[in-house]
Amino acid sequence: MTPKDIQEILGFIAASGLEEVVIETEGLKLKTKRNPEIKATQMVSMPAPQPVLANPVVQTPQQLAAPKAEEKAAPVAEKVSSTAYVAIKSPMIGTFYRSASPTTPTFVNVGDEVKKGQVVCIIEAMKLFNEIESEVTGRVVKVLIDNASPVEYDQELFLVEPL
Repeated sequence: MTPKDIQEILGFIAASGLEEVVIETEGLKLKTKRNPEIKATQMVSMPAPQPVLANPVVQTPQQLAAPKAEEKAAPVAEKVSSTAYVAIKSPMIGTFYRSASPTTPTFVNVGDEVKKGQVVCIIEAMKLFNEIESEVTGRVVKVLIDNASPVEYDQELFLVEPL
């Protein structure tokens, strides 16, 4: 019996109004049962859960309904300015480290100038420590990953403003 056959049987059962159906063949046992206690009026979609804030801000319905013009313009400005930056991406899956050891200073910090080929971090993969070099000369604007965090292939690590 193919999945299409099963779908047709289930469609027939749904249209027939039968409460319970049991079908047994050599290679298949299919049992369906309707729950008469669940009615269409009881099926209400729930809103997605909202994150819990440590210091919640209470807003009136008017504040929620009419966002300020500054709030509308801010995401657009952020997107425009972020396009001027170049991302240094992870060339592999592994663990991201900002320094060679816990006691040594970080390779780069926000505001530091980096040159093409300069080591900016280390990614540990299978007990091998791989130095990741900058692909661009510029100023580090943002570090996107926390130290000792796992990273994926092609994940952005740093944002650099080219000079």
